[in-house]
Amino acid sequence: MTSKILVIGATGNIGKVIVQGSAKSGHATFALVREASLSDPVKAKLVESFKDLGVTILYGSLTDKESLVNAIKQVEVVISAVGRAQILDQINIIDAIKESGNVKRFLPSEFDNDVDRTVAIEPATATLSNYNRKAQIRRAIEAAKIPYTYVVTGCFAGFFVPCLGQCHLRLTSPPKDKVSIYDSGNGKAIFNIEEDIATYTIKAVDDPRTVNKILYIYPPKNIVSQNDLVGLWERKIGKTLDKTYVSEEELLKSIQETQPPIDFAMGLIHTIFVKSDLTSFDIDPSFGVEASELYPEVKYTTIDEYLNRFV
Repeated sequence: MTSKILVIGATGNIGKVIVQGSAKSGHATFALVREASLSDPVKAKLVESFKDLGVTILYGSLTDKESLVNAIKQVEVVISAVGRAQILDQINIIDAIKESGNVKRFLPSEFDNDVDRTVAIEPATATLSNYNRKAQIRRAIEAAKIPYTYVVTGCFAGFFVPCLGQCHLRLTSPPKDKVSIYDSGNGKAIFNIEEDIATYTIKAVDDPRTVNKILYIYPPKNIVSQNDLVGLWERKIGKTLDKTYVSEEELLKSIQETQPPIDFAMGLIHTIFVKSDLTSFDIDPSFGVEASELYPEVKYTTIDEYLNRFV
């Protein structure tokens, strides 16, 4: 038996991929959508594509308790993929899950670093605040005794790889002339394509090995440094990029002088590439499991393969 799954934040960057992955994997899939969002032609088209996959569209929002409870009563698993601005609003999901009484697993909006083991520091204030809010939601879930899985994904390839780690630049294709390298460039990070994140997430929802655990999506071929990433790209284009090395001190100063939302992206650079936030600890079985070990049948896309899209 596969669980019925509700995705909240279904039209967001990772939410839409999770909806698609859930439906294609054979789960009865429900998407909670705000009716007001349909005024956006792109989101309206996306919702129609969900319907084509057999997804049941439920209209409501995190702030409409009745619609939230009614949606949750129809499923066994709730996956939240809400954005940064709504992280603390997930308290409403927790309350609705408690009221409905039928949910066997809640996956809150994580899809990021492990917020309980982060080494993020000031002045990366926006980044640190985001992690603190996610940690608050973890504690609320645990206090409510709701079965959970926290999905730690590292970096979305679609956001980090086209800019070779310079995520504040929002590039859509890797540069062919120059690149900034942060600190030594040797700090190891994790990169995953969004479709693989969805695949592993959906596999975990009915797996007893992931209940009340952190699911780390850390496939070994995608654990690479910024230097590794740049080197892979240079080999593909047959050219050496001009490199500017940015010290930790210089990066921290830039974060302090930068306005939102770019300060958040630069905070990620410091946390991930300089402090090696994603690889600064070992995954202990007492709290976590690694996805590619649990599901070796999944053929994940390596970062080397992903870069071929841009050649």
